Parts: sequence; structure tokens; C-alpha cells
Amino acid sequence: MELYKMSFFQIFLAGGPVMWPILLCSIFALAIIIEKFMYLNKISIDTQAFLVKILEKMKRHDTKEALQICENTKSPIANILKAGILKYDRPRPQIIEAIEDASLYEIPKIEKNLSTIATIAHVSPLLGLLGTVTGMVRCFQTIQAKATSFHPVSPGDLAGGIWEALLTTVAGLIVAIPAFVAYNYLVSRINHFILEMEKASTELVNFLTE
Repeated sequence: MELYKMSFFQIFLAGGPVMWPILLCSIFALAIIIEKFMYLNKISIDTQAFLVKILEKMKRHDTKEALQICENTKSPIANILKAGILKYDRPRPQIIEAIEDASLYEIPKIEKNLSTIATIAHVSPLLGLLGTVTGMVRCFQTIQAKATSFHPVSPGDLAGGIWEALLTTVAGLIVAIPAFVAYNYLVSRINHFILEMEKASTELVNFLTE
């Protein structure tokens, strides 16, 4: 049967049992990518505008109001600056330590599940290759069975088995390529977010200790 005339389910079944773990990888990757995009959009704020509001309150010695702004802003940047503001009357090393402690808690939340996407991007092609190899093994088993029973082996026997085996490689790449692209984009966006956090933290520390 020609490939374009087959349904998705027929193609899936033709690829063999390895198609199932590839399908699971695609589901997990899609779920994690959607969750990360939603989370990053949720916590993204105008860092510079937020910092200006905080510094304006601190210039007026209105610490409570500055803390309230941080509490009302659902973002890791707000939580980190809040940790520094709580130590506003302490020496510089203690303020920095409080900010670093908060960062150790916030940054892993931002980076959560990134390694899973990277793992899926690397494992999916290997699963596809595994499916191709096992498919080729079955193909040669068919050739051996026909040869020992003195039945002629036709080119169709070989071609049919080989294209079915290659379906898993195609499926693995279809999963891996978008996962890898999404992973690199998310890493870039998260690194930019962390850099913004570091800049805001440094400006706050410099303001509180000048």
C-alpha cells in the first residue's frame, strides 16, 4: 500500500512496537513545552519598570510598600528582590547572601523539566534507530525462512520490510527535531530571564549599600 494512502494509525502500526515509546516521548515533550511556555509568559514582567517602582519606594524609606509590591507581583524577580529588601539595614554581604539564597530556590523552578526535553530530543532518534534495526532483523528472518523452505525471495519482500523498518527512524526524527528546537529556544529565554534577575539584584544591592 502506498504511504500517502495509509491512515495515521496504519502507518503507526506498520512501524512496529517501538512506535509506542516514540509516541509517549512526543506526548511528554509536547506537554512540557506547553507548560514551560505558559509558565514563562506568566512570570515575565518589565524588569526595569518594576525595579524603578521598588527603588522609588526605598528612596522614600517606604520599605513596607516596596515589600507589598513584591508580594503582589508573581515573578521570581520579585521574590529575589524581596529577599534583599528584607535585609536592607544589614551589611552588603548579608544582603547578597539573602539574594543568593532566594536565587537557589527560584532558578531551579524556572529550569524545571528542561533536562527532560533535552533527553527526549536525544533519545527519540535512538528509539527510531532501534526500531529500524529490529525491523531489519525481522526482514532478514523472513529471508532466512523463505530460503530454508526453498521459496524464492522477491524484491517486494525486501522492500516492504525495509520501508516499514525505516518508519520508526522517521517518527523518531519528527519528535526529536521540534523538541530540540524548543529546548534551545527555552534555554535562551530562561538565560535572558536569569540575566535580568542578576542585573536587578545588583542594582538593588548597590542602591541599598551606597
